[in-house]
Amino acid sequence: MPFARSNKVHDPASLYDYAVQALGRRMRTVAELKRLLRQKNVEGDKDAAIEAVIRKLKEQRYLDDSRYASMYATIRKEGAKHGPQRIITDLKLKGVHKDVIAKTVDDTYDGVNEEELARAFIARKRLKQPTKSVGRDAASRKQSQRETAKVFRALLRAGFKSATIIKVLKKWDVEDELLTALDEESQ
Repeated sequence: MPFARSNKVHDPASLYDYAVQALGRRMRTVAELKRLLRQKNVEGDKDAAIEAVIRKLKEQRYLDDSRYASMYATIRKEGAKHGPQRIITDLKLKGVHKDVIAKTVDDTYDGVNEEELARAFIARKRLKQPTKSVGRDAASRKQSQRETAKVFRALLRAGFKSATIIKVLKKWDVEDELLTALDEESQ
């Protein structure tokens, strides 16, 4: 059974307190916080009250999309070993402006060897190297292709470019035709 929604009507001061508590639980973007505050019952002009709360939080430096994007990108790159495309997609979904995203991703991935990062992702996820299919029967060749496709798609979801993924898989002696087919599928 879902929780009942609160019928409390917030004045600007209690709306501000609620926003601070929400930011205390976890960091949020401006868009995420606005979405959260729009769900609340507010006395008077709801949009004006929300904008006033957002402006005050920005002035107090509790709310900063650039800092959020920078921390998010760094954590995802170093912890989850994600590629830049995944960070771009995630930050867009969180409502961060595209200029902030571009600068953040450029700064975060400056000087990073994407191929090494992809290998670190493979190791972190414990993805297995596909078995070699040369000189084997049709069933084992098909199994090898499935394993290769699984690794390719996992790296693609993790935000790596097709060119980087192909470099990684070529070092595993994967057939060129299969790599071409997977690259075309991803486009």
